[in-house]
Amino acid sequence: MSIKENIDEILKRKNEAALRCGRSPEDITIIAVSKTVDGSRAREAVMGGLENLGENRVQEIMNKYDELQDLQVKWHMIGHLQKNKVKYIIDKVELIHSVESIELAAEINKRASQHNIISNILIELNIGEEESKFGINEISVYDFVSSMEQFENIKVMGLMTVAPYCENPEDVRWVFKKMKDIFDKISSMNLKNTQMKYLSMGMTNDFEIAIEEGSNIVRIGTAVFGKRIYKEDK
Repeated sequence: MSIKENIDEILKRKNEAALRCGRSPEDITIIAVSKTVDGSRAREAVMGGLENLGENRVQEIMNKYDELQDLQVKWHMIGHLQKNKVKYIIDKVELIHSVESIELAAEINKRASQHNIISNILIELNIGEEESKFGINEISVYDFVSSMEQFENIKVMGLMTVAPYCENPEDVRWVFKKMKDIFDKISSMNLKNTQMKYLSMGMTNDFEIAIEEGSNIVRIGTAVFGKRIYKEDK
C-alpha cells in the first residue's frame, strides 16, 4: 500500500480504538516516526495528513527541517538527546519527548533562555526498567518532575514511555495503565512549570492498547512507512 493508504488505515484504527473507550478521536495525535526515511517519503506522510513528524536523531531533524520548510510540519525529538546537540534543535521542535536527566533539562533551559522561548518537554519513563532503554523509573519520577520547577524556560507537558516489545500487545497493557496512573498523580501535584497535557505512548505494535489506556500521542513508524531495513531500527 502507499503511504497515504497506510495513513488512512492507521486513522481508521485510531478512531475505532478511541471510540471503544469513549474518547474523541480528535484528542489523539499521531506522530509519523520518520527516522531513516528520506525527505520525499516524509513529505508524503505530511501530504497524507500527518503534520507531526518524530525523529530520533538531531541530524535528521536538521536535514529534513530544511528540506520540508515549505510545509507546516511540527517536529518532535523522540530519541535520546545528547546535551551538546540541544542547541541545534531548541528552536525547531514542537516537543522534546525524551528528558530523563537534570543535566539535559538544565541544558534545554539554558538554550531556550538564549532564544527567549519556553521549551515544551516530556519526561521519559522506563516503566519496564529495561537496561537497553533510557528513562526514569517510577520511584524517582515525582522528585524529578518537582525539580523542574527551578527552570524558568522549560514547561513539562506530560510523560513519555517506550513499552517493552511483545508479540501480543495485551502483554504490555499494564505498562500503559501504570503510566496513566503516574500521569494522574503528577497532574494532582499542581507544580510550577508543569501542565500535564500529553501522554505519549504506543507505537505500531501496541498503539490501540495505549489509546484504550489513556495515550493521546502515539508514535508510529513501521505502519506508516513500512519496515525499516536498518539493523538499528528492528
